Amino acid sequence: MEDSYVLQLLKPKFKDFHLCFCGFAECEPLHSYGPATRPNYILHYVMKGKGIYQVGETKYHLKEGQAFLIEPESLTFYQADKKDPWSYLWVGFGGTEAQRFVRDLGLNSRQLICECEYGKELKEIVFEMLQHTHSTAENLYYLQGKLYQFFSVLARGIEIQQYADDTKESIHVQEAIAYIKNYYSQKITVEDIADYLALNRSYLYTIFMNSLGISPKDFLTEFRISRGKEQLTLTDLTVEEIAVSCGYRNSLAFGKVFKQKMGMTPTQYRNDNRKVVRERLISAQNELKEYKKHKTIYVGDVEKE
Repeated sequence: MEDSYVLQLLKPKFKDFHLCFCGFAECEPLHSYGPATRPNYILHYVMKGKGIYQVGETKYHLKEGQAFLIEPESLTFYQADKKDPWSYLWVGFGGTEAQRFVRDLGLNSRQLICECEYGKELKEIVFEMLQHTHSTAENLYYLQGKLYQFFSVLARGIEIQQYADDTKESIHVQEAIAYIKNYYSQKITVEDIADYLALNRSYLYTIFMNSLGISPKDFLTEFRISRGKEQLTLTDLTVEEIAVSCGYRNSLAFGKVFKQKMGMTPTQYRNDNRKVVRERLISAQNELKEYKKHKTIYVGDVEKE
């Protein structure tokens, strides 16, 4: 479980670079998310505590002051520490220029971790974003400015953390994941993936289990369901349209697998999740009122309330 506050924008105003969502969460011990994929970039910043972030077979142990990048359509898993669970904030963003801005920070698919000493400023920016929940022109321009400010603070204080992993198995797994990302909507099978990589199916199964702890078949299913969940939450597409876009014959086939994984139908998930988002926004507004009352402002070396 986690105590979280979330803002989601369903219709971005700017195409080149825009905010998709942001939030703040205080996690309970071992609270986790994933394995799952997201359609956009997400930057998480750890305010306190510890946790792990896993991409492929690479596992990062993170602590206060560190940030981790989630790339679009990348299958990831992250979990709070058992003894010292983390609290973190996050900003999700997209657009035609999003990748370039990420690269400007020194981050990419081989470099997902960084440090920044300005956590208080980043938190203040996110909390100010969370106050602007209505899709008015004024708010959208305000949020766009705050997104640039968030990147400005990161660029000022970022330190890149080096992690390397280039095993042959890792490369095969990465290639398989890339294939799934590109073709999951086209009813591909594990045999198609193995044929594309010119690998034996048994070997493909082995390297997936070694790297991810999950079979290629389950990975493909998790990826499709994860994309379905995103679309159920963030779009108004019909369940039938979402099913086809995720590689299923129809809504019945999609619904059967979805219920096995999630314990509810796609429609129930959509209704429940949107209700939770609305409730969190109301809670966030109340929390932010208290935050503003006690916010500390630093001017030079003088601390003022």
